[in-house]
Amino acid sequence: MQYRKLGKTGFNVSEIALGTWQVGGRWGDPFSEENAARIINQAIDAGVNFIDTADVYSDGLSEAAVAKVVKNRSEEVFIATKCGRQIQPHISAGYTPESLTAYVEASLRNMKRDTIDLIQLHCPPTEVYARPEIFETFDRLKEQGKIRNLGVSVELVEEALMAMQYANVTTIQVIFNMFRLKPAQELFSKAKENNIGIIVRVPLASGLLTGKMTQATSFGSEDHRNFNRNGEAFDKGETFSGVDFDLGLEAVEELKKLFPGQEPLAAWALRWVLMFPEVSTVIPGASRPEQVSSNLKAAQLPALSPEQMQGVQQVYDKYIKPAVYNQW
Repeated sequence: MQYRKLGKTGFNVSEIALGTWQVGGRWGDPFSEENAARIINQAIDAGVNFIDTADVYSDGLSEAAVAKVVKNRSEEVFIATKCGRQIQPHISAGYTPESLTAYVEASLRNMKRDTIDLIQLHCPPTEVYARPEIFETFDRLKEQGKIRNLGVSVELVEEALMAMQYANVTTIQVIFNMFRLKPAQELFSKAKENNIGIIVRVPLASGLLTGKMTQATSFGSEDHRNFNRNGEAFDKGETFSGVDFDLGLEAVEELKKLFPGQEPLAAWALRWVLMFPEVSTVIPGASRPEQVSSNLKAAQLPALSPEQMQGVQQVYDKYIKPAVYNQW
């Protein structure tokens, strides 16, 4: 495993980490503490030292499961969680210093910890980024020892750029993959200038970039890939990166031609993300321990050739860019 600096946090984190939305979220399977422990231990065994969770993943059960495993390990493992998505309706007015402080304190209780390594605002409405008092709240929480660092998880590149105006923002979590290239073109250079760590989520476009899906693939009623394709529950960019499913399948067939051989497209899709030095870590999820092992294979793959990098760009330009570039 290779490690990279996570911006102003100063943490050296594994370039492939673990996201726990699948462990405790809207992917169809009920939460299982035993399965979560197997997944998390498998990741740490392989050198992963950064785990991302959120208070809304199975109502705090994911946070608790992550912290429980980490407590019983000898390795230093950084835990990042998120707050704000519990606000309903999810509008700027619901974001107050009092509510966010309460969410942070609830996460501390869930995890039975005294401090949080990295707390992230969880895709707040755009208007929140124009409210300094929200960001100042986390300075006080840091002074109180309840958090070590603040980050933001964003939907829009524009929001990421707005977040950087606040000196206490240390990381940006953003969707970036072969179907979502805008961050590399409009965000990464500014993040580097400001020493902001980049955490990449949804690197496999909700499974589209595994190369295993077909038009016959079906999803359970509780799986967001079934009920959120048009943004019925939350930003549709979180589901298949906002790409039309059938169009995505066409693009995937073109991508496969760029990577012939034994390794699945998923591994190459993760390796592609790591080609960008501004990326601190990528957080693919896993619903089974063997998926962790599969994801980690990407770290062992050789660098993509210039021809492969250009090929990905061409597939994106032909199939994906017209529909997604100006939305996120």
